[in-house]
Amino acid sequence: MKRFLNQKIQAIQPSGIRKFFDIANQMENVISLGVGEPDFETPWHIREVGVDTLNNGYTFYTSNAGLLKLREAIAERIERFYGAKYNPQHEVLVTVGGSEAIDLALRATLNAGDEVIIPDPSYVSYLPCVQLADGVPVMLPLKEKNNFKLVPEDLEAVITPKTKILVLSFPNNPTGAIMTRQDLEAIIPVIVKHDLMVITDEIYADLTYGDQSHTSIISFPEMYDRTVYISGFSKAYSMTGWRLGYCAAPEDLLIQMTKIHQFAIMAAPTMSQYAGIEAIKHGDEDIEEMRHSYDQRRKFLLQQMDRLGIPCFEPQGAFYIFPNISQFGLSSEDFAWGLLEAEKVAVVPGTAFGPSGEGFIRISYAYSIKELRLAISRLEKYITNLKANH
Repeated sequence: MKRFLNQKIQAIQPSGIRKFFDIANQMENVISLGVGEPDFETPWHIREVGVDTLNNGYTFYTSNAGLLKLREAIAERIERFYGAKYNPQHEVLVTVGGSEAIDLALRATLNAGDEVIIPDPSYVSYLPCVQLADGVPVMLPLKEKNNFKLVPEDLEAVITPKTKILVLSFPNNPTGAIMTRQDLEAIIPVIVKHDLMVITDEIYADLTYGDQSHTSIISFPEMYDRTVYISGFSKAYSMTGWRLGYCAAPEDLLIQMTKIHQFAIMAAPTMSQYAGIEAIKHGDEDIEEMRHSYDQRRKFLLQQMDRLGIPCFEPQGAFYIFPNISQFGLSSEDFAWGLLEAEKVAVVPGTAFGPSGEGFIRISYAYSIKELRLAISRLEKYITNLKANH
């Protein structure tokens, strides 16, 4: 069989997150703080619409681009929050999760050898999706001293004549870092100077904390013609299993993305699309309720990291913390495996998100305070033993 397999696919490594948690899931009494999935059920009024579509027989294909009413709602929401105007008929595409939109954007734009800058650490799909599209991933280390933000001098340093795309992912998975309006203003001149395209993945945009609301790079008029905006319903509305995302981009590019989507997918699930309309139109209070709960958990974990003497950058978005465990003299993977084996707590090694994640672990706080308290007590026991044996 091996002679039939694609060499490019064979060379791509499986997700570092999934590989780790497939093993953890086979163990008993494990507290898993790793998978980036909300612990809330999809709000009932959204589920009810999904059920109603089945009861009413709305089970047929939609147009390739998605229900026009959903695309209109998406365009209205983007304009309401970010001031960017997209034509819902020609500049909005409904996808099977945000991950499909990432893949479509890269495949529709990259030619063999084109370079794509990927801030590191970052979501695990970017690098393999670039490779699948015959692009060349260029990892750009994000530094703890800069609060894991992308700064213009670091961006400038990795740009070459072959650079075509910059991937932005803020709020960031795994660090929880955000880019403020001032931070984005600082990098835009570099993007424009080198005529780069931007793919901005803002799936966690609604889960930001503190005084500042999320700022999207599409809020800047000069970025409209060179940006693909990607988001979805999984995180904000707790709709992971509905597999519903979307993207907005200039028409010329969206035509090509839709072409790939048409042949590979056809359309996003019909019942999910109707539920998505309900989520956008009546889900703001649900988001705020979940965001408030996440914020409480975020503050709790930060207090506990401080109490345990583990340095931890304060995340302002998403639902992860990214503590620095380098003081214990173990690699990220060895620390995570040791914690799993000794205390039955599963976290993700920072290196699952790129080489710059070495010395860190990712802990998700999309879990109850009760689970977090128990996990922290086990973590404390683990690091106490590490210190005693060091």
